[in-house]
Amino acid sequence: MKKSRCLGLIGGLGVGATVYYYEKLAHGCESRGFTLDSVITNAYVPRVFEYAEIKDPNSLAEYLNGYIRRMKAAGAEMAVIPAVTPHYCLKELRAISPLPVLSIFDPVARELEHRGARRVALFGTRFVIASKLFGAVEGVEFVQPKAEEVDLIHNTYAELATSGEGSAEKHELFTGLAKTLIQRDGVDVFLLAGTDLTLLFNEENTDFPYVDCAAVHVAEILKKIVE
Repeated sequence: MKKSRCLGLIGGLGVGATVYYYEKLAHGCESRGFTLDSVITNAYVPRVFEYAEIKDPNSLAEYLNGYIRRMKAAGAEMAVIPAVTPHYCLKELRAISPLPVLSIFDPVARELEHRGARRVALFGTRFVIASKLFGAVEGVEFVQPKAEEVDLIHNTYAELATSGEGSAEKHELFTGLAKTLIQRDGVDVFLLAGTDLTLLFNEENTDFPYVDCAAVHVAEILKKIVE
């Protein structure tokens, strides 16, 4: 088998997300006749949340770029952040990164356009929900849940990202919120905009319309590393 182009993956954001990306990319490469060539570092979720809370994209970019520089030194040819919240600093990071950074936003925008989505809600951290994907996705109306719902989504997601373990209780919580937003606010598509939500949801156990941001991101990365 041929080796893929070397991918640098900033792991730890959280652990479950890192495992998901690695497994999907490794299997995807193998199915295409390649072996995955990768370098993985381990960043720290609370550090990312800290910079996001104080709205300091430049410091967050510098923090993440430290990992990218290490991965470049180890042979990486491009970098990926397997999480949505750290994309808060994407513009600033791309300006200083020694490697191209493959954004999660572009494939998500194409998928929403393909589906004809009009009213979209986000499941992820409060930073992502409030950001409306930082203005990177146009042509849809982002529905804002009530403040107490945002807190519940954020806190539950933060627990999920930190523990790296899903549960039936968390699955039911998000499913119940989805049904509420569909009935009350007319949401037609949900974005699973937190990679660790893959610990809870898959095609077999999800009964609301959704786009898995991590899945479309992985598909985009595969195109780049085996082309």
